[in-house]
Amino acid sequence: MNDFTGKVAMITGAGRGIGAATARVFADAGAAVAICDVLDDDAEETAAAIRRGGGAAISIHTDVSDGRSVQSAVAHVLEKYGRLDFAHNNAGTFSPAPLADVSEEDFRKVIAVNLTGVFLCMKYQIPHLVETSGAIVNTASVWSMAGAPNQSAYSASKHGVVGLTRTAAIDYGERGIRVNAVAPGPIATAMTASVPTEIMESVVSRTTLSRYGQPDEIGKVVAWLCSSEASYLNGAVVPVDGGWLAA
Repeated sequence: MNDFTGKVAMITGAGRGIGAATARVFADAGAAVAICDVLDDDAEETAAAIRRGGGAAISIHTDVSDGRSVQSAVAHVLEKYGRLDFAHNNAGTFSPAPLADVSEEDFRKVIAVNLTGVFLCMKYQIPHLVETSGAIVNTASVWSMAGAPNQSAYSASKHGVVGLTRTAAIDYGERGIRVNAVAPGPIATAMTASVPTEIMESVVSRTTLSRYGQPDEIGKVVAWLCSSEASYLNGAVVPVDGGWLAA
């Protein structure tokens, strides 16, 4: 079990799904957690549940596609807790359709949240993570390593997340910050629940474990990547996919 007592974690897209599960993992390990999301009710519900369990958590309205919103969120974390040790940049969206059927507006939105959002978060987190020799974990996807039917915008954005992750690891490794990514496979979340059943069944059947992953199975890997146990891991993209890529 990681001991993050006295540490502070900022997690985006943390109102539900992978982000919420990751927040609970960090809180259980003793970290104070900032629950950042555009869904205010979900974010506060997650934060309140952590507080009821004896943990420390706040919710912050955060639109990761807006630099001013991200700056404000980081400032709020520092004002409340005085430091930032870990960041899990996880907020994401998608717009499934064959490439030629994706509207320009939808493509820009997916890139703005999934890719520009990760850039903006790291841009404003890094100056404070330098002070604590902190760690960043970005959420990529197995589709950052392969194409995906009807997911041109999502796949492109997640390929970009891998590039940002590796470049940031090079830029800031010597300054004590480790930057890695997780690449989830089919995880049981509201996002995957919105995908037609036959498509998800096909994806799940390709995993070597023949099941959906659970959000906390991603959260535990994120926490491990932030821990001292992963102290020599930098610029890595870790598949947490039930063997989907292996197959």
